[in-house]
Amino acid sequence: MQMMTEKNRVRCEFIADHSEFRSLDSINGIAIDLRYASKNNFAGRNLYGSLNCRYLHADAAKGLDTAVKWLAKEHPAYRLIVLDALRPHRVQNLLWEELESTSLRKYLADPARGSIHSFGMAVDVSLVDGQGQLLDMGTAYDDMNDLSHPSLEDSYFASGALTEAQINHRLILRSAMLGSGFRGISTEWWHFDFGNTEVIRQTYTRIE
Repeated sequence: MQMMTEKNRVRCEFIADHSEFRSLDSINGIAIDLRYASKNNFAGRNLYGSLNCRYLHADAAKGLDTAVKWLAKEHPAYRLIVLDALRPHRVQNLLWEELESTSLRKYLADPARGSIHSFGMAVDVSLVDGQGQLLDMGTAYDDMNDLSHPSLEDSYFASGALTEAQINHRLILRSAMLGSGFRGISTEWWHFDFGNTEVIRQTYTRIE
């Protein structure tokens, strides 16, 4: 396995000058509410501070563009909202420390291995309606419990814990993202990776 070198690590303060990354503001048709740039997150504080994290790697940004176009055609009443995109490695460390000695660490990538967010190749998204209101997905963003797990949706629908409308909203979101080259994960309905995660960790630029 190729080891990461200083050449493919860049401080977040210099991301605007890096040609591999694209600003979220250049993607037409999305809403943006980066939760870790506010107090509206599970840690209850602004973890990004003065860092500009409104970026994705150009590869993932292209995929997000495709998802926007699909949604506009198939479900024009809805828009994608980005809740997290680029997450610097230093912030991943803060989140890891926040959940120290808890079972909730299973919802985070160990910084020792590296989060795909830190390469700008993962995005957390949901849907909003024409008034900018979040659609009901059955749980809030970053609600770290079994009800957030796509892999358990069928059983929760059967029990009545998730409604048909909530399931349909999740399916629309997944259709937009999976059809645009992203891959979901089994534990978070909002999280999508773009590309092969092992290749990303070995060869892409990580933002520190």
